Amino acid sequence: MMTNRRILVAGASGLAGLSVLKAIHDEMPDTPVTATYNSTPPSLQFPLVSWVKADLTTRDGCKKAAMGCSGAIMVAANGGGVAAAMVNPGRQVTDNLAMDALMLEAMHDAAVMRVIYVSSATVYQDMEGTIEEDMLDLNQNPHPTYAGVAWAKRAAEKLCWFWNAQYGMEVLIARSSNIYGPFAKFDPATSNFIPAIIRKAVDGMDPFELWGSPDVTRDVVYSEDFGSAVLALYNAREIKHDVFNLGYGQSVTVGSVADAVLSAVDFKPSRVIYKKSDHATIKTRILDCSKINEVVGWKPEFTPLEGIRKTVEWWRENQFIWKK
Repeated sequence: MMTNRRILVAGASGLAGLSVLKAIHDEMPDTPVTATYNSTPPSLQFPLVSWVKADLTTRDGCKKAAMGCSGAIMVAANGGGVAAAMVNPGRQVTDNLAMDALMLEAMHDAAVMRVIYVSSATVYQDMEGTIEEDMLDLNQNPHPTYAGVAWAKRAAEKLCWFWNAQYGMEVLIARSSNIYGPFAKFDPATSNFIPAIIRKAVDGMDPFELWGSPDVTRDVVYSEDFGSAVLALYNAREIKHDVFNLGYGQSVTVGSVADAVLSAVDFKPSRVIYKKSDHATIKTRILDCSKINEVVGWKPEFTPLEGIRKTVEWWRENQFIWKK
């Protein structure tokens, strides 16, 4: 385990970054951390964490972030739900390409030895079913709804390979499924489907309207599980470069998520209406996460039902102060 060496958590003020900070605090409490944010300083504080404001779409911002660090976890991204990807896909492409390319360069220049790069399951081609890491086919396009951000992440994964092959920088890639939990984006314009459903239920929407179909199947991962998985990869020092799926590894349907949310909120609407969505998505997609289990011994601790209940509790307590 790498301890007492400064770790950079790039993009630390979002859901994914805060989950990683919590994992470091719980499992490596003596490790100093540089944590970056872009605009609003986070209210959450951890011992030995130095918050640094840095625009990671600029070379100077990335250089500032990487200074003095020997390891890094790259979770910075311009993301959001399906609606955000459709409304402004170009912004996600440009920002993500710039951040990933410039951060990898800056980490090399700062002599960062080890990097965990958080990619996305959107990189996979337009296919249904259970997906293993070696199924990625770059000759096939990703699903059109996610095409822009997916190609940006594909490009970044190739850059990870380049910095490892050319300069020996250790880079592990985690292709993550949808992350949910406390500190998620609950703004309807940018939220993923679980926070969106939770917000509607807590608000008491009746009739209870949901987009899409109840039998659409997804792989989701609770934020604490995500953080522990990333840290397990970081501490697997024998692995110098590899790719891992990171998710719950089992399917949940949109309908089952809605039922779990309504149960956790203790809300019974008069009707539940599924409205046809203008945004086409893949009906069934599950990540095969057996590799990360076999190689580093990681398994998720929280079932979707448990994670949803904890997220509902957090949102009820923070809905009037959380602005994302």
